[in-house]
Amino acid sequence: MKRICVFTGTRSEYGLLYPLLKKIQKSKDFDLQLIVSGMHLSSEFGLTYKQIEADGFKIDEKTEILLSSDTDEGVCKTIGVALISLTDSLRRLKPDLFIVLGDRYETFAASLTAYTMKIPIAHIHGGETTEGAFDEAYRHSITKMSYLHFTSTEVYKHRVIQLGESPERVFNVGAIGLDNINELQLMTIEELEKEIGVCLKEKKNVIVTFHPTTLEPETNQENTLQLLMALDQTDDIKILFTKSNSDSQGRRINELLAEFVDKNPEKSKLIDSLGQLRYLSCLKHFDCVIGNSSSGIIEAPYFKTPTVNIGDRQKGRVKPESVIDCNTYSLDIKRAIEKAFSQEFRSSIKKMNLPYGDGHASDKIMDILKSELKSEINLKKQFYDIKW
Repeated sequence: MKRICVFTGTRSEYGLLYPLLKKIQKSKDFDLQLIVSGMHLSSEFGLTYKQIEADGFKIDEKTEILLSSDTDEGVCKTIGVALISLTDSLRRLKPDLFIVLGDRYETFAASLTAYTMKIPIAHIHGGETTEGAFDEAYRHSITKMSYLHFTSTEVYKHRVIQLGESPERVFNVGAIGLDNINELQLMTIEELEKEIGVCLKEKKNVIVTFHPTTLEPETNQENTLQLLMALDQTDDIKILFTKSNSDSQGRRINELLAEFVDKNPEKSKLIDSLGQLRYLSCLKHFDCVIGNSSSGIIEAPYFKTPTVNIGDRQKGRVKPESVIDCNTYSLDIKRAIEKAFSQEFRSSIKKMNLPYGDGHASDKIMDILKSELKSEINLKKQFYDIKW
């Protein structure tokens, strides 16, 4: 059996990986190894490793890397700690393949460690662009260190090839987050109300996830205040906030959200982590998604739920028609929310095309892994030059 090691450092990333983890766990061809790190091990972010264990997974390595800091210096030091700590984890596990997803700095550090230790890497969700975040450079760097590539659209597949990766090793499988929508039994509206303690039948309900724009650090606090001003000025809504991640200034955003909820307890609620089942159920039953998370661009459109996408953090991604882009000023955010609730807009997106696949990405990945791991992987990659 081939040892396949999967790395996860955040709640959102684990939620996306969940269907693939289940299939690897059940496979007769593979032995699943799991490294859990980053925000999963932090009480500040809900100790979400417990959910991973509750889901029936054996955690082979709990690798502490996260510093209690949301400054650029703190992120740099976290990367350094990750390189040291993950070296020991991978030395013990000795995997045949290392699977990573996305573009975060923890994932970059994990990939750099595996690459240096000559462990083949399979990268999910490469080729995308997020022009407002450090993630842009991390993602493309991970691509160059990886051997296998699983992209979510044809556009992203071609971009990975443009980075010099051989087309024979690049596969468009669709967005893996859609698999959960197909495979999980999502909550009814009554079950969800009981779980999160919010009534969803009286007012318009919005779920808000707002992360730092890491390449514009001087604007994060003001952008958050502008968002909160727009929400405060929007009548007849109930707001469910999920916490920002551990990027630079993420903690300051969470402080501002907490202050808003303290002042507006009848209108809003803040939750550390919803987990994949509750979060997807919210996307299904809530009336609108607001913020700058990729889930508003990939998963929310599947439910025909409108998304108000704020600022440049997701600039460059392929976006379905249900996504309304706006700048970071409160008046423009408020106008975008009003558009999202208009009957004309909601009717217009009912028959829109979805660019992120059919919800069977994990099955396609499993088939490719079985084929690719039959023979030995040659890490001496040649740069693939596109003929212009």
